[in-house]
Amino acid sequence: MAASFDSSLAPRAGRSFEAAVTPFAVVRKVAIVGFGTVGCSVARILSEHPHPSLRLTQVCTRSVERRRVSWLPSRVAWTDNFDVVLASDADVIVELIGGLDPAAAWVRRALACGKSVVTANKQLIAHYGPELSEIARQHGCRLLYGASVAGGVPVISGLQDGLAGDRLSKISGILNGTCNYILSRIEAGGLSFDVALKQAQKLGFAEADPTDDVAGYDARAKLAILVRLALHTQILPNEIACSPITPIHGVDFAYAKELGCTIRQVSRAELKDECLFASVQPALVPFSSALARVQDSLNLVMATGQYGGETVFSGHGAGGDPTAVAVVSDLISLVKAGKHVTPSFAQPLPRPTSNDFTSRHYLRFTIKDCPGLLAQIATVLSKHDINIDAVLQHPGYERAHLPFVVTLDECPNSVVERAMEEVNALDFLVKPTLNLPILG
Repeated sequence: MAASFDSSLAPRAGRSFEAAVTPFAVVRKVAIVGFGTVGCSVARILSEHPHPSLRLTQVCTRSVERRRVSWLPSRVAWTDNFDVVLASDADVIVELIGGLDPAAAWVRRALACGKSVVTANKQLIAHYGPELSEIARQHGCRLLYGASVAGGVPVISGLQDGLAGDRLSKISGILNGTCNYILSRIEAGGLSFDVALKQAQKLGFAEADPTDDVAGYDARAKLAILVRLALHTQILPNEIACSPITPIHGVDFAYAKELGCTIRQVSRAELKDECLFASVQPALVPFSSALARVQDSLNLVMATGQYGGETVFSGHGAGGDPTAVAVVSDLISLVKAGKHVTPSFAQPLPRPTSNDFTSRHYLRFTIKDCPGLLAQIATVLSKHDINIDAVLQHPGYERAHLPFVVTLDECPNSVVERAMEEVNALDFLVKPTLNLPILG
């Protein structure tokens, strides 16, 4: 059937089509606090594609004269003083300064004044999300943070609304675009870690100090938020074990390929018998897995439910524009909600937490070759009741710095770590053993 057009919906002269069909009566006045990459992108969206019920009225940022832009309307007031924003008639504050200090204090004050807050601040929500949501509830306003995990990918709203009818037991994914870009470049281009990191920094994917990304701290803050929402479990970021991607080299991708796998930084959490297992670490994932197909700076989150099975969210998780889209989407959600009332969700529960997943393991040893060394390693593994699955060794490496790989049958990570403490004390090892789980 051909599409029809109702002329009664056509805009009258002098009115936009959106204004003609959008019955929002209340205009929300928006103040942006923090005018970096994301703040600038949010302002552009609000000015280039204005929503009839959202009006940008203020920008609060350091170095106002340096950051001031000519493309915003003259009615937008600029200040470097947050108290001026609090005293204004802004209904909604968009917090984009990041970090915990002074962001936490400022958001608390804004909510206590009855001003709703939209934020992309993962550390803030990971550490203080429940507390801030309660302040919002008490003062009849809202706290929205859809941009805090996976940027422009609607994971937060998907978990809160789209999967609310399911009983989720597992959440996993690739939550840091910087790490994924670096690992993708090592895999595809044969680059060293340092060269791949420099490329990521040049493209703006990595900060000058990349520690939060490559050590896993960024991803574990995001995982803490997802665990709270999806698995209804209260956890702080520092309760999640994380391992860096810095020991991963091209040789590991070569061995992984032989095992039908690639390597990704994987964030995962699972409820088992009322215990939460959670970690952020590099891992081998089969080529058949959705995780393996995530390239460059993309993000992916998989939620597993009792009734709905596996649901995958994927897209651009980093960068000013994708994150700004999530921020503006939260602003529009505020408008659609009408009354500024924080919705009630299941309260997260404290649960015992562990990183002692049971899986197959990939062990890469770098050794000074000598007779009998494999027998010594096998003896230690046997002592801990660990079964060897396979031994892999590619030719062409120096005998004084020789890498080879042992894969293990399924066993708890804690058992492997105890065995590796003994193995790493053997005098033929050139560097500590790399221990990665093999997922799937």
